[in-house]
This record gives sequence, C-alpha cells and structure tokens, in this order.
Amino acid sequence: MKTGVAALLSMAVCGAVFAQPVTYTWTGMGTAVPGSAKCQTYRMTVSMTVDGNNVKGVFRQQGRQERTFVATKDAKSVVKTTAVVGGEGTLDVTITFRGDDARILMEGYCKFEGRLTPQ
Repeated sequence: MKTGVAALLSMAVCGAVFAQPVTYTWTGMGTAVPGSAKCQTYRMTVSMTVDGNNVKGVFRQQGRQERTFVATKDAKSVVKTTAVVGGEGTLDVTITFRGDDARILMEGYCKFEGRLTPQ
C-alpha cells in the first residue's frame, strides 16, 4: 500500500518537474480595420513559447523588424497584453487556449488572427 502511494506521488512530482515548454507558430495575412486599406497585403509571422503560465512571443510583419511580447495566462487560460510596434503604435494581443486549440488575435493598425499550430 505504501509503495503504491509513493509511486503515484513520485510520478506526480516528476511530471511537474519535466513538463516541457510548448512552441506555437502562426503565419497569415492581415484584415482591414477602419482607416486602413493596406492590411490585406500585410503578412505576419508569430512564434511563441508557453512554459506553464508564462508566454513569450516574437512576431514580425513582412518587411519590418522583429518585435516581442511577454505575458502570463490568466485563470481561464487567456493571455491579454499590448505589444509595442515602434512608430506604428501598438497591437493588442489576445491568445486563448481551449484544450488542443490555441488562437491569437492581434489588433491595432491592422487585425491579424488565426489558429496557432503547436511545433
């Protein structure tokens, strides 16, 4: 009896210790927002790593420099943060995790959204 409990406890502890970060990617085109006619020509690539509740992302619009964001998942597995994009302003970043489905929405000077693919 004691051996079974010890084994279960050991597996639970080891599982937490060896949990691996997950990397996600997304590439897609922007969609228009009021006041912008070029969004459909903007291609965005996002790569992010989720380690527990910590999220670190890198994104780059084609032809522009790489940008980053860092955030934390809330109790509902949602991330909300703002990413600075230099002279163009900011993008509001929302990432939702629902089981195996992860989605990103970036809104600001354009709107970028799609399903994140685990790597």
